[in-house]
Amino acid sequence: MLMNYMVLEIPARSENESFARVTVAAFAARLDPTLEELNELKTAVSEAVTNCILHAYHSDGEGVVRIRAVVEDKKMVVEIHDEGKGIEDIARAREPLYTDKPELERSGMGFTIMENFMDEVSVHSSPGRGTVIKMSKLFSGTVNKNSH
Repeated sequence: MLMNYMVLEIPARSENESFARVTVAAFAARLDPTLEELNELKTAVSEAVTNCILHAYHSDGEGVVRIRAVVEDKKMVVEIHDEGKGIEDIARAREPLYTDKPELERSGMGFTIMENFMDEVSVHSSPGRGTVIKMSKLFSGTVNKNSH
């Protein structure tokens, strides 16, 4: 199977998070994911996009979030990129319950959720230049309904 991909660029506005999540899920449908796999993918994408909107751009709607999804065989790789403020301390940002916005009553579980729902998660960031979150998932596909 040849590689297939999609690219989506959206303004960093909270109302666009659900559009990004559904678009990536629709693209993943060709992999015949289970409902659980699809929900995990959607949740991980939501967390990554929300992080861009809230942390990279401070929810001001001024920035751009770029999403690139690549499918090859049964594997999907999703990259979510912003050109916002970047992450000073990636290891600390990935700690469960850590948040740099306690006033928003956020749980600080975004990276933990991404890591639990995807097979691999990497974070590359340069302060003042932005962040790239790269996540991959191998889909098992659904069982043929005719086989028992």
